[in-house]
Amino acid sequence: MHTTLIDAATLSQHLDDPHWVILDCRHDLMNPNAGLDSFAIGHIAGAQYANVDTDLSGSKVGADGKFQGRHPLPGRAAFIETLRGWGISDDTQVVAYDAHGGMFAARLWWLLRWVGHPAVAVLDGGLVAWQAAGLPMVTQAERRTPGAISERPSLVSTVSADDVAANLSTQARTVVDARAPDRYRGENETIDPVGGHIPGARNRFFKDNLTAEGRFKSAEQLKADFAPLFDDPAKAIMQCGSGVTACHNLLALEVAGLPGAALYPGSWSEWVSDTSRPVATGH
Repeated sequence: MHTTLIDAATLSQHLDDPHWVILDCRHDLMNPNAGLDSFAIGHIAGAQYANVDTDLSGSKVGADGKFQGRHPLPGRAAFIETLRGWGISDDTQVVAYDAHGGMFAARLWWLLRWVGHPAVAVLDGGLVAWQAAGLPMVTQAERRTPGAISERPSLVSTVSADDVAANLSTQARTVVDARAPDRYRGENETIDPVGGHIPGARNRFFKDNLTAEGRFKSAEQLKADFAPLFDDPAKAIMQCGSGVTACHNLLALEVAGLPGAALYPGSWSEWVSDTSRPVATGH
């Protein structure tokens, strides 16, 4: 079972394995059609397309009428049905990839763990590594027989905006922001209506989890990188702009042997939708 990362060579040996499902998570936050367009041009044989905005996210407005962020979690039952549609069952090995260092594939990795499915891995180096290895691409779309995955106890934890707000005074947990340093400081904000960060949050840009070649750093290096941020991952909260790239930090922590941190799914986009919540800028 592969539960964190998988290399291109290993994946290439399982393209015809009926117990493996490959999902292409390419996406562009500024151009929602870019991922599917790229998929149509070429993808790994057998792969199906997973749309971050629809398949991997739910309604932006909750049952209470409040904004839940740009990429709130999908409903669990709806997500289970999506997984079944891709042919995923309880014994399926899932592999997610993108062309962005895993920033979107990590969201699918986390979501599968959220519904209790541990056999999911991100293609290390993504499509770039696949093509660099000279491995083939195809254009035809895959159709799979529906799967029968069942919802099982979650392998991950989440916190709400209220939890994060309460933590402002207790400081019992460390909030870690995965966005680029300039957005964390409140500079060059082009996606959300307000710039800055949650007061007390520390910054760990998700791209710092990768080497210059776009692969994840070693477990030892990642452990050393995260060490200055918190002592106990079980007391850490990962967030970003909308709950997507925070999953990259969660994957990196898992690679480093530091499991247990929670995800704040609504992240910055939900946080700033309520003007009563405080905002910090600068370092």
